[in-house]
Amino acid sequence: MNFRECAKLLKEHDGFLLVTHKNPDGDTVCSAAALCSALRRAGKTAYLYPNPQIIEKMQAYAAPYYAPDGFAPAYHVAVDVATEELFPRGFAGRVDLCVDHHPTNSHYAGEELIRAEKSSCGEIVLDLIKSLCGDVTREEATMLYVAVTTDTGCFQYANTSYQTLGAGAELLRLGADGYAVTQAFFRKVSIARMKLEGMIYSNMSFHRDGKVVIALVTLDMMDRASATEDDCDDLAGLSGRAEGCDINVTIRELKDGSSKISVRSVPGVSSTEICAAFGGGGHEMAAGCTIPCAPERAREMLLAVIDEVYK
Repeated sequence: MNFRECAKLLKEHDGFLLVTHKNPDGDTVCSAAALCSALRRAGKTAYLYPNPQIIEKMQAYAAPYYAPDGFAPAYHVAVDVATEELFPRGFAGRVDLCVDHHPTNSHYAGEELIRAEKSSCGEIVLDLIKSLCGDVTREEATMLYVAVTTDTGCFQYANTSYQTLGAGAELLRLGADGYAVTQAFFRKVSIARMKLEGMIYSNMSFHRDGKVVIALVTLDMMDRASATEDDCDDLAGLSGRAEGCDINVTIRELKDGSSKISVRSVPGVSSTEICAAFGGGGHEMAAGCTIPCAPERAREMLLAVIDEVYK
């Protein structure tokens, strides 16, 4: 459906619960929060599902919209959730509408607003809010600026287009606090994060003459740095800074013994194809999956798949 049709659909319903994906990033959290705000301005009852994995840095945007205990939603909207496997911990139920930008969306929802050409879900929600309310508040603009910038690496990733830059400029014009967002998400980090980054850089492995770079983030490293989940935002981009790198992989050890994988690649090399071998997906140049083994073994398995994909 188009934006006008989606806005019309939202106006016909009430009792909204907006759902973000597991291991939530700025795009899913702030796109959902901005849409929740707009729905309330449209006279609707709307809340966010209180995703237990939302980190402290994003609580200021999400917490004011959390559903209270006992809320019984009548209409579920998933925002930036590509597949049912990405539903947050504790959520179960039918999704009535999915708003998303992932080309690998599994079409699980009853209705869809999917724009795979968009660099972030925030860009989609910006247009949807304009169709729904006719305007965008300063608070919504700031949240959407978080969404757009975090999904494009502050306009550095290859998914950044002239439309992305146009959306960013429009959000600043609408009152987004660009300085505060940049400081919080791209400039300032904790001492624990600095220590963790030092360990990550020191232990990176380089393959295929440096064209493939793999970073391991183990539980031991986290413990030695005194790092928490709040210190792990956007670790996937670190290994891609190596000059000459075409594929960079971040392998993070999880407490259940499995490994969370983030793959990034240059144009012409498919991150999605690499992650699909392990049941994952995402975008052509940014994808993820989970492998049920320790990081060192996951690295061996990924290198074998990369040898098949990256000719």
